[in-house]
Amino acid sequence: MEAVRAGERQLMARLPDGALMRRAAAGLAAACTGLLGRTYGARVVLLVGSGDNGGDALYAGARLARRGAGVTAVLLSPERVHEGGLAALRAAGGRSVVAPGAVVEGAVEPVGGLIRRADLVLDGIVGIGGKGGLRPAAVELADLVQEAGVPVVAVDLPSGVDAGTGEVNGAAVRAAATVTFGAYKPGLLIDPAREYAGAVRLVDIGLGPHLPPDGARVEALQHADVARLLPRPSAESDKYRRGVVGVVAGSARYPGAAVLAVSGALRSGAGAVRYAGPGSDAVIARFPEALVSAGPPRHAGRVQAWAAGPGLGDEPEARQAVAEVIGSDVPVLVDADGLRLMDLAAVRARTAPTVLTPHAGEASALLGVAREEVEAGRLAAVRDLAERTGATVLLKGSTTLIAGPGDVPVRVNATGTGWLATAGSGDVLSGLVGGLLATGLDAHDAASAGAYLHGLAGRLAPDPPSATDVAEALARAWQDVTS
Repeated sequence: MEAVRAGERQLMARLPDGALMRRAAAGLAAACTGLLGRTYGARVVLLVGSGDNGGDALYAGARLARRGAGVTAVLLSPERVHEGGLAALRAAGGRSVVAPGAVVEGAVEPVGGLIRRADLVLDGIVGIGGKGGLRPAAVELADLVQEAGVPVVAVDLPSGVDAGTGEVNGAAVRAAATVTFGAYKPGLLIDPAREYAGAVRLVDIGLGPHLPPDGARVEALQHADVARLLPRPSAESDKYRRGVVGVVAGSARYPGAAVLAVSGALRSGAGAVRYAGPGSDAVIARFPEALVSAGPPRHAGRVQAWAAGPGLGDEPEARQAVAEVIGSDVPVLVDADGLRLMDLAAVRARTAPTVLTPHAGEASALLGVAREEVEAGRLAAVRDLAERTGATVLLKGSTTLIAGPGDVPVRVNATGTGWLATAGSGDVLSGLVGGLLATGLDAHDAASAGAYLHGLAGRLAPDPPSATDVAEALARAWQDVTS
């Protein structure tokens, strides 16, 4: 977040006083107009704190008031309110009242009825510098808004969430929409804070050229980014040049995991899939194009990458298979049972790329912390696990995060859907990412592109999708991204 603040300072130094805030306010007012449907006669309440977010809300309120809206600002810190914004609001016909609980002399106007009659509330209480949950006076206002059921538009981000980590440490505003300025903040992309943001709209205020190249420590790939990463065969390609991925998955108890992991690998763009393990009969019956072997990985033949772990169970043969894969000199993905069976020291000693794909429970076991700690601080957890293991970590869940060791941005997958929380879906993802590794993508890109395609396939598959439906929708996801 310091990179965003530094960029804002550089941009403000080049512009007339107040120009940057008015740019932000113009985008904010336009978004509010779209939500209201009509501006004239609409009743808008501004929840105004002492920082620049409060100023943004006041200037946007002034624009709405000039278009005929009835705008009232509720001031939580009237002694520290943005004076220029408040003057603009009053000049446009808006008015202000003092919030209950604010430290002022004299009478405080009740605001419960004002909020209940509102068509829209703007949350300008706290900006990106806020830490911890809302203060008591702000909690009272947020509770009134929630009880009234009035839609909220958050200014830059919902007050009370951590802009840099996505954590929510206390009470916070729940918004129907968030209008953010210049750059996406991590807290708008990462759960649990993402759930408080609603629909997010980015307003360009000219900040981009003033952000350092490595300033966005969290990024979200879009279709065009993923399209540039995906492998494309050339006229000289054959199945081996396109990459061969080995799959170590499934067991006598869980043969379906082998089938699902292979299904993802077959739709990864790799030229061939070798399966090694006890699920070979089930795999060849479902996918005759797969190359199968019932023996250990070392007997499967040459591969350019391995995907190992889904449905392996606890047999000694499974532990040995995982050890063989981790001991290889090619890129490796480890998932599910493989995460329990692997030797962390062997993972850290690897020189070839490694991808680990835990969900929150598996990540908590690897980190030695409670699952609730991982879920409350997903960004910190994925970074910590990447540094501890030296691997690229794809942390699955309500928000999928991809982090690598060292100074690389964490990527947030924007395509996920709750429908992917279904048995076997992660097995498909394992095969898909393993196959992308075999095509030559580096670990960070393979995990990111795989998560993107997998999430998109979950959206394209019929509701409610099974894991098989997700695998079958991967071809459509490829077409959607590359067309």
